[in-house]
Amino acid sequence: MQNLQEFLDWLSGIIWGPFVLIPLLFLTGLYLTFRLGGLQFVRLGAALNLGILRRRDPGSKGDISQFQALTTALAATVGTGNIVGVATAISIGGPGALFWMWVTGLLGMASKYAEAFLGVRYRTVDSAGERNGGPQYYLERGIRGPVGKVLGWSFTIFAVLASFGIGNMTQANSIAANVENSFHLPVWVTGVLLTVFTGIVLVGGIKSIGKVTAGFVPIMIVFYVAAALFILFVNIGQVPAAFGQIFHDAFTGTAAVGGFAGSLMIIAVQFGFARGIFSNESGMGSAAIAAAAAQTSHPVRQGLVSMTQTFIDTIIVVSMTGLVIVTTGTWKSVDPETGEQMSAALMTGEAFSNGLPGQWGHWVVTIGLVMFAFSTILGWSYYGERSLARIFGRRSVMPFRILFSLVVFVGATTQLSVVWSFSDVMNGLMAIPNLIGLLILSGLIARETRAYLKFDPKLRASDAEVREALRDDPGYREWQALEDEGSRDSAAPAQPSTTERE
Repeated sequence: MQNLQEFLDWLSGIIWGPFVLIPLLFLTGLYLTFRLGGLQFVRLGAALNLGILRRRDPGSKGDISQFQALTTALAATVGTGNIVGVATAISIGGPGALFWMWVTGLLGMASKYAEAFLGVRYRTVDSAGERNGGPQYYLERGIRGPVGKVLGWSFTIFAVLASFGIGNMTQANSIAANVENSFHLPVWVTGVLLTVFTGIVLVGGIKSIGKVTAGFVPIMIVFYVAAALFILFVNIGQVPAAFGQIFHDAFTGTAAVGGFAGSLMIIAVQFGFARGIFSNESGMGSAAIAAAAAQTSHPVRQGLVSMTQTFIDTIIVVSMTGLVIVTTGTWKSVDPETGEQMSAALMTGEAFSNGLPGQWGHWVVTIGLVMFAFSTILGWSYYGERSLARIFGRRSVMPFRILFSLVVFVGATTQLSVVWSFSDVMNGLMAIPNLIGLLILSGLIARETRAYLKFDPKLRASDAEVREALRDDPGYREWQALEDEGSRDSAAPAQPSTTERE
C-alpha cells in the first residue's frame, strides 16, 4: 500500500503539475472564452434568469427540468472541495491560491458551457426513454474515426472509477469523520445512515435525484453562504486588506507559515488550479452528463444554464470559504498540539469558530460539509451510472445503484489516504480526453452558439419560436432529427403492431 500511495502521489504530481493539466485547463478555457465572445460574462444574467428563476423550457423534451439538471450538477460539485479543498490550497499556496481558483472558475465557465452544450447536442435516448449524454457520447459521435472512440472510451472508464472515489468513498469518509468529531456519533452508524438514505434516493433514478437536489441544494448553499456573510460583516474592516493580500500574493507567492512550500508563485498557481478544478469540475466533462437529461428547446440554452453552476460553486461558495479563512487570519494559525501549521482539515472549522460565537462555527462547517458531501454522492452516482451504462447497457443500472450505495458504508468506515490520491488521478485523467475533445469541437460549438444567440440573445424564446426561427439551421435540424429519432425508438416497443391497430 505504501508503494501504491507513493506511485499515485507521483502520478498525481505529473498530471496536476505545471506541464499537463494546468496549461491544458487554462489554455482551453481561454481559447473557448475568445471563440465564444466571452459569453460567460455577457450572457450570465440571462442564464441565471432562465436556470434559477424561470427554471424550465415548457414543451421541450427531456427527463428533468433545467433547474433540476443544474442542481444535480451543483450537488456533484459543491462538496468537500468547497470546504477542505479551499483550505488546502490556501494552506500550501497562501492567499494567492484563491485568486487562481477564481481564474479557473471564470475561464472554466466557458469550458462548462461547451461541454454541457455538447452533452445535449449529442445525447441519445435509451430503451427506457431516458436521455444519455456526456463526453462518453459526444467525443465519439462528434469526432469521427478512431480518435473520437479512444477519447470517448477513455473518459467513460475513468468516470466509472472516479465515481467510486471522489464521488463516493472520500465524501462518505469526510462526513463520518466530521460527524464523529462534532457529535461523537460512531462512524459505522453514520455509514449505515448514509447507505440507507443513498439507496432510497438512487432507486428512483435521475428523476428522484433531480427532485431531491432541487429542494436540498439551494437550502444548503444559502445556509453556508449566510453564515460566511455574517462573519465577513463582523470582520468588515479586514475584508479590503484580505482582497489586497489575495491579489498581491497571487503574483508573488507567500507561504502560509513562512516555510518554503508556498514561497513560489507557481505553488499558488498549481494548487489554485488543482483545487479549483476539484471544486467546480469545469473541463472534467462530468456536468455534461446531468445537462443531457434536461428538458430544453436548444443545446445553447442548457449550456448557458449549466455554466452558472461554476459561477455559483467557485465565485460564490469557494469565495466565501476563502475570504473567511483569510479575513479571520486562520490561514496563519499554528496547531497548538504540534506547533506546526494547522492542517487544512481543521482550518475552515477554526476560521468559522473564530467568526461565530460559541460552538456555532464548528457546527456550521460540520453540517455544511455533511450536506455538501452527501449531495456530491447523489450527483456522482448518476455520473457513474450513465458511464457504466455506456459500457454494459441499461441492465447494469440497478446493480450499479445497489453497489454504489453499499460502497458508501465502506468509505465511511475505512482510512482512505490511497483513495484520495487515486481520486485526484482519476479526475485528471477524465479531464484530459474531454479538454482535447472541446478543442477539436470548438468550431462547431462557436458556430451553433452564434446562430442561436443571434436569434434569441436573452433566452426568452418559446420552444415553438425556436423551431420556427431555426428550422433551416443545419445544426438545429440535425439535433432535432436525433431527438425525434430517439423518442420514436424508445417508444417503439410500446406501440401496437399494424395488425393490432387494424
